[in-house]
Amino acid sequence: MAFKILISDPLSEDGIFPLRQAEGFEIVIETDMTPDQLKERIKDFDALLVRSQTTVTKELLEAADQLKIIGRAGVGVDNIDLDAATEKGIIVVNAPDGNTNSAAEHTVAMMMSMARKIPQAFNSLKNNKWDRKSFLGVELKDKTLGIIGLGRIGAEVARRARGQRMNVVAYDPYLTEDVAKKLGIEIGTVDEVLEVADFITVHTPLLKETRRMINKEAFEKMKDGVQIINCARGGIIDEDALYDAIVAGKVAGAALDVFEEEPFLDHKLLTLPEVIATPHLGASTFEAQESVAVDVSRDVVNFLTIGSVRNPVNLPSVSRDVLAIIEPFFDLTEKLGMFLSQIQNSVIHEINIQYAGELANYDVRALTRNTVKGLLKRNLGETVNDVNAKLLADRYGIKVNEQKTTTGKGFLNLITVEIVTEKGVRKVAGTLLNGLGARIVKVDDYVVDVIPSGHLLFIRHRDQPGAIGRVGTLLAEENINIAAMQVGRSTEGGYAIMMLAVDNHVESVSIKRIKEVQNINDAKAIDL
Repeated sequence: MAFKILISDPLSEDGIFPLRQAEGFEIVIETDMTPDQLKERIKDFDALLVRSQTTVTKELLEAADQLKIIGRAGVGVDNIDLDAATEKGIIVVNAPDGNTNSAAEHTVAMMMSMARKIPQAFNSLKNNKWDRKSFLGVELKDKTLGIIGLGRIGAEVARRARGQRMNVVAYDPYLTEDVAKKLGIEIGTVDEVLEVADFITVHTPLLKETRRMINKEAFEKMKDGVQIINCARGGIIDEDALYDAIVAGKVAGAALDVFEEEPFLDHKLLTLPEVIATPHLGASTFEAQESVAVDVSRDVVNFLTIGSVRNPVNLPSVSRDVLAIIEPFFDLTEKLGMFLSQIQNSVIHEINIQYAGELANYDVRALTRNTVKGLLKRNLGETVNDVNAKLLADRYGIKVNEQKTTTGKGFLNLITVEIVTEKGVRKVAGTLLNGLGARIVKVDDYVVDVIPSGHLLFIRHRDQPGAIGRVGTLLAEENINIAAMQVGRSTEGGYAIMMLAVDNHVESVSIKRIKEVQNINDAKAIDL
């Protein structure tokens, strides 16, 4: 069965080449649909690719019965209801690197055009005026550029500004002294950036905390004659406050590529000669348009075929190097969760996951989500996945704890999953054995060596002669073939467990008969 991909905004053909190249993908391109048309059309699709034109609302997602992934060909995802997507288990991916260079170049181009009044001079020339006196500009050399938000694009702008021999002071909540030193810039608070900068550029996402952060109060803290650039997101700058600051002479120039409401055509800012503007062109280069589409197309193909993505928005991002290390453990962690969910019948209050050995040195949150998914699958089925597993656990009041220790306890890596229920604590531990694959190596306090796949029988019994033989005889009567068997015990003559790999699912009638066997305390059919 082919995966169906809907592309609702224009994307370059070269950009969607990874989708064209992949086998088993049906691609439908339908742009300029109304919201109602898209809502009707989305029902049978596995993936949706958009740019900024399509608004992905909660109502749209409620109609998307088969949707598994949304790809945003660009950086911003404010046109997508992330909470609704996460709740429904739909992963959202974007292309954070694809337009970095393009956006940084546009920012610097706008700053230089504003500083030298190039658009205004060109318009004058087009009107048959040779006016050299009205367009006196300023040099960038030795001026201070203030950058608010030093992510990928902000850092690239900083590098280019240093190339223009500008002084750079930046604010970012995650900016460290080491990074600042490598870039040759200074760190400042938001207020310090506003107070010392001759030019100010913003490169933050549009959040509740950043909406209109450049407002009347912020302008009052700036130097007289400051010049402002916004090629990030519309709404970071209070446009009415900017207009007032320009009219009052506080701000000498503004270069804007993004606006709070687009298209931006009738605002009074456009009447001011100090303002230059472009219609959201930061990512509008041939290279960027192709690159962002390629990035999300690859993520869509990888997610639908092998379940991994490089640039998730509603999941913590995992670097390619780390993903290569933890990816072999994905199947194991899900199976550990599934195993635990099937050996207990109590309400889960807490999940404790411990990573021992080399894994303790890496970001393993993706493995934690995968484990929680395996645990919840028994009761929630396919409605739970890596995207919404943690959200659903929170909703059900299940506390999830992640622990790490570099001591491998005899293994290169060991993952132990413990659940706290109304009836006590149950746990299972697993590892990957070099050349042999995944193994369950401990159940509760019993040491075993079991491949976590297929159909298993988990039996608790008294460590007495004849118990194993009686179970084997009964399974033969039930026509259940044993493929492999492991026995574990804590003390001689005490409680013990049997783990049997069998060829088929063991029906409840057979489980009932096993429980009636002498010295058998419990039996569970486990399907992995």
